[in-house]
Amino acid sequence: GVSSALNMGTILATFRLSRGEADTAQCLYYNVNYEMEKTNQSGVERCEGDKDKRLHCYASWRNNSGSIELVKKGCWLDDFNCYDRQECVATEESPQVFFCCCEGNFCNERFTHLPDATGPLIKAPPPSIGVLNVLIYCLLPVTMLFTALLTAVWMYRHRKPPYGHVDIAEDPAPPPASPLPGLKPLQLLEVKARGRFGSVWKARMANEYVAVKIFPIQNKESWQNERDVFLAPGMRHENLLRYIAAERRGSHLEAELWLITEFHERGSLSDFLKGNIISWAELCHIAESMARGLAYLHEDVPRHKGEGPKPAIAHRDLKSKNVMLRSDLTAVIGDFGLAVCFEPGKSPGETHGQVGTRRYMAPEVLEGAINFQRDAFLRIDMYAVGLVLWELVSRCKAADGPVDEYMLPFEEEVGQHPTLEDLQDVVVHKKMRPKFKDLWLKHSGLAQICETAEECWDHDAEARLSAGCVEERVSQVRRLAATIVPPTSEQLTPVHRLTNVDLRPKESSI
Repeated sequence: GVSSALNMGTILATFRLSRGEADTAQCLYYNVNYEMEKTNQSGVERCEGDKDKRLHCYASWRNNSGSIELVKKGCWLDDFNCYDRQECVATEESPQVFFCCCEGNFCNERFTHLPDATGPLIKAPPPSIGVLNVLIYCLLPVTMLFTALLTAVWMYRHRKPPYGHVDIAEDPAPPPASPLPGLKPLQLLEVKARGRFGSVWKARMANEYVAVKIFPIQNKESWQNERDVFLAPGMRHENLLRYIAAERRGSHLEAELWLITEFHERGSLSDFLKGNIISWAELCHIAESMARGLAYLHEDVPRHKGEGPKPAIAHRDLKSKNVMLRSDLTAVIGDFGLAVCFEPGKSPGETHGQVGTRRYMAPEVLEGAINFQRDAFLRIDMYAVGLVLWELVSRCKAADGPVDEYMLPFEEEVGQHPTLEDLQDVVVHKKMRPKFKDLWLKHSGLAQICETAEECWDHDAEARLSAGCVEERVSQVRRLAATIVPPTSEQLTPVHRLTNVDLRPKESSI
């Protein structure tokens, strides 16, 4: 019985292969950076993915003067470039890192470079027989070598590499604080957000998901500023987005600027609040961790673990859309495209007063009356913290009553797309702020969070709380309210999720 079942499986597999299809469940695995990345050096990788997506194997390698240096092998997610390929064949002329993919178990055991239909076939066996590789490549005609080199230079200057590498030469910059992903194939999967800067993609790099923020070349200043802020000493913190690398891809008008960071599946706080109502404990956890991240961002740290002094940094575009959530709802602050560093004794460089997202602009920003000093910029961030606290309270189920649908701050007063004049009238002249509902104020904990929000968005900038004070205040309120409000073990309460069609367009910053 077992023998006949195996035979039937073989027949079915052969039939599928004859139609150009192949199931890919396992691939050979190899990682040249196994020590640094703490993985196995080689073995077998089981491929996993959605049922409606196809799976492939891949291999990437370098050709160092005829000697093949294997870089990585493993599983590859759904990619139309790999469909119905039974052999692993790289077709680029002479990239820095060769890449090929194929379908079928262990189809990446051998990999091939075939630059064009007329060129010779160069087989690359496993790295254990490197001497044979050297002999094979040494026998190639000298003319072919020169042609390949010239073509490689031309290709490098005139097209974007599909699986690109980190190109530091085109834009000299300080080396990133973490290892560059030059040897890790990067695969863009889906767009998660679009905004003033460009777009944010969910991507797969080796065996982890990452976020890739893609700026058009016209927004080079924003990309460069965000990269420089990430590279400032001491920018590693649990409540700040983790930086991985910055890349420039392509050349001239086709160039794109990429910023690679950690990826958070829950997305932004704004998107999360649209689809979920939160408990009292969750509100406190989000608010406290957000304030902790901002307090650290605002702080001067004289020496940080041998890195040098960390400057005080003002975010200048703080809002619920720029606060990410980890799986446990810990807040992580991101998007430093408008941030400014204040290093002791140094000018912060050119800073423009009226920047950020209109809805979250402090009154002094709206009327163009800012004092261009460090503390003035930090107080602008604190005004926005007050609005984000209001958003959290508005979606909390702790009060005894219904929870309304999610609304942005001032959406009730000025709608979804306010002009600068609309907000100047409401915030500066009428001194209005988002309304607190009576039922919120009847809950001892929510009432104190509302009071904290009021002290953050005070019209007098100097009267606003600091981020460290907000962190301490929320922590105290959580502890005190725990004696009155019993701790809840309820899970997140989902509400009707909006479809892509119904989602409000992302409010752009100016």
